[in-house]
Amino acid sequence: MAFSYAKFLVLLAAAASMLAASQAATVVVGGSEHWRYGFNYTDWALQHGPFYQNDKLVFKYDPPSENSPPHTVYLLPNLGSFINCDFRSAQLLANVTQGSGDGFGFVLTNNWRPLYFACGEEDGKNCKEGLMKFFAVPLPRRS
Repeated sequence: MAFSYAKFLVLLAAAASMLAASQAATVVVGGSEHWRYGFNYTDWALQHGPFYQNDKLVFKYDPPSENSPPHTVYLLPNLGSFINCDFRSAQLLANVTQGSGDGFGFVLTNNWRPLYFACGEEDGKNCKEGLMKFFAVPLPRRS
């Protein structure tokens, strides 16, 4: 009887670990640093990836004030625009106020296609000099 109970516990633990691997995660971009000027988000993404389909990236930043410059979140269309911080064809995902409180959430739904994120404020300076850019390639989640 004890052997059957032990087998059941092992099977339950294995099922729980498989379920955990298949559930989407919520990830605060930058961790406790949030979305701010001068933090290297490319390094952060490399250290905290991989990212998976249906994971939610949360961008947290203060609304603009005397002590807090404005920040936004853009989705850049391709690698060239990412490298050059070219926002001409970029899509605004979150404006200067949407990062406050619980932040702005973006669910990674694309499969295997890089998604390029950047801050477009200060005519691209936050992206170019402030390192406020990174990319994620959402991988399929194990089932």
